[in-house]
Amino acid sequence: MDNRLAGLERRISALESTAANRRRQRTERGQAEAARALRELRARHEWSDVAPALAALGSPIRLTLLREIVHGRTTVNALSQVDGLGTSGQIYHHLRHLTAEGWLHNPSRGVFAIPPSRIAALHAILNALTD
Repeated sequence: MDNRLAGLERRISALESTAANRRRQRTERGQAEAARALRELRARHEWSDVAPALAALGSPIRLTLLREIVHGRTTVNALSQVDGLGTSGQIYHHLRHLTAEGWLHNPSRGVFAIPPSRIAALHAILNALTD
């Protein structure tokens, strides 16, 4: 019985050690990523060039439009069914602004989509602001 208990204690200790090592490794990776990001921020000399693209995301209606497009409502007709987005003219106004700043494109006539090159950026921005 004592041998079995000692064996269980060793196994539990090994599991706890493995979990602690994984947490430490995640923390170290996170710190390395933050240090890399800080170096890249310091190397960036011009920041104001991205202000228009960020400003386009500053509207709750535009964020709602992007969310709905991600969920498959890709036409003005479909978007106009969403409460609170306004008239089709207002929706077109916001879609034009998002398109002008590169957050949307028209893969086909009357259809709006987020360009693949902007999906990761939008995901990162939203995640960063919700942490």
